[in-house]
Amino acid sequence: MSSKQKIALYPGTFDPVTNGHLDVLTRALNMFDKIVVAVAANTGKSPMFDLDTRVALIKENVSYDPRISVEAFDVLTVNLAASLGAVAIIRGLRAVSDFEFEFQLAQMNRHLDSKVETVFLMPSHKYFYTSSTIIKQVAYYDPSKLGAFVPKNVQRLLKSRCGR
Repeated sequence: MSSKQKIALYPGTFDPVTNGHLDVLTRALNMFDKIVVAVAANTGKSPMFDLDTRVALIKENVSYDPRISVEAFDVLTVNLAASLGAVAIIRGLRAVSDFEFEFQLAQMNRHLDSKVETVFLMPSHKYFYTSSTIIKQVAYYDPSKLGAFVPKNVQRLLKSRCGR
């Protein structure tokens, strides 16, 4: 067996990070030696939280495991994966509706760098319908309902941002 570490990249905007994201990360840890959670600047999406805040929220929730690191990025995902020596890009799939976009993205990444595989992981059934967009809507109207879907640090910040 090779002593080379299997590194995976888990990219996303994570605006904000959800329990579904963390569930996918936990599942990926069963397959890889190290995972880099890569937080995209992605200003085209007009994120609610700035990049530093999104990175800090994730770091607080993964500090228990030295196999996980978190960093910001603003380059092509496959380029970041190559620079880190990653063998795979982790993508979460919640529902069939995610598949078409994710499939296109995976095929483009394969075209750009055929050495990096895309691995699709499904979160627990508890999080199939959870997305950062839906979480932000719930936070605006009734942040008391967020506990099952986001970590406590995210819940506190959403409550303070939404003024409720």
